[in-house]
Amino acid sequence: MSSVKLRAPSSQWIVGGRPLSRSVALRSEIRRVAATIRAGSYTEELVQTAKSISSPGRGILAIDESNATCGKRLASIGLDNTETNRQAYRQLLLTTPGLGEYISGAILFEETLYQATTDGKKFVDCLRGENIVPGIKVDKGLVPLPGSNNESWCQGLDGLASRCAEYYKQGARFAKWRTVVSIPCGPSNLAVKEAAWGLARYAAIAQDNGLVPIVEPEILLDGDHTIERTLEVAEFVWAQVFDYLTQNNVVLEGILLKPSMVTPGAEHKEKASPETIAEYTLKLLKRRVPPAVPGIMFLSGGQSEVEATLNLNAMNQSPNPWHVSFSYARALQNTVLKTWQGLPDNVEAAQKALLIRAKANSMAQLGLYTSEGENEEAKKGMFQKGYTY
Repeated sequence: MSSVKLRAPSSQWIVGGRPLSRSVALRSEIRRVAATIRAGSYTEELVQTAKSISSPGRGILAIDESNATCGKRLASIGLDNTETNRQAYRQLLLTTPGLGEYISGAILFEETLYQATTDGKKFVDCLRGENIVPGIKVDKGLVPLPGSNNESWCQGLDGLASRCAEYYKQGARFAKWRTVVSIPCGPSNLAVKEAAWGLARYAAIAQDNGLVPIVEPEILLDGDHTIERTLEVAEFVWAQVFDYLTQNNVVLEGILLKPSMVTPGAEHKEKASPETIAEYTLKLLKRRVPPAVPGIMFLSGGQSEVEATLNLNAMNQSPNPWHVSFSYARALQNTVLKTWQGLPDNVEAAQKALLIRAKANSMAQLGLYTSEGENEEAKKGMFQKGYTY
């Protein structure tokens, strides 16, 4: 359908060969534009991938730390930050026998996506053998946001389509893009808009290239604010995120969310119970997240391993319209790393430690976890102010 405006004072339009009033013509154009929302060539696959990752009793292992952050973790057990050491640690994690019973997806750093075990088996094939979907971190990190209140924005949209296409060829089937919102810094309207729009553009580009996008605007734990303030900010952020996702024609059935749990600031004088955190977090989700979204995979932030598991368990004490699960990094790896210590003789024990944590969170996803028998190491918090990937 084409339309041509007449040069007459009546401001009439010609649509399909006959004149219409401006208002009717504009309504016609709006209907035509609205009808162009497309089902991409990957839509069915995206939906199926998201469903697979959102399967009962399973969640995501996040090992997408940048090489610099991975180096800090290796340094904590006295290892140098070399590719060989990073490969050895990631091999320990990704070759754990039986991991697929509790883990449905693994987010990898770009280096890991292209790596193989010491005997030549690609890491993506190790994951597939356990029915675990390989994923990939696609953002290029946080940088200062000019004009903001000392806030950040996430870079990486330039060249994202070609990177996603290459990652798909390498075996990745979902993607992760992390941006952050700081409550002590405001947050400013500029920072929230930048975070929400960047996530929506990334999600549309990822879907267009076959990757299920994990949408992650992390509300940082820094600050002494109340849990009510966290809820207020989270509602504001998620409202904008879904507005922009809709504007970018993102298929909601083919995405996953990775939100922060709604907690008080890390420096707040009163600590919230798992039941309170679950109450406020589910309130946020019910107010802002459509039931079309298949899975909500929480990040652990600075919580201890046990805290993260208890909070997840509390959220699964009653049915939810989404798969409420985990996408944990340190809350799955902390004990593993300390058990391993970089020693080949400790690999089996470290893998058993990973299975213990993975099973605990699997039980929490089903609402069946208890903390009885947890060791003191798993109860230690790991919060580091302003940590970055």
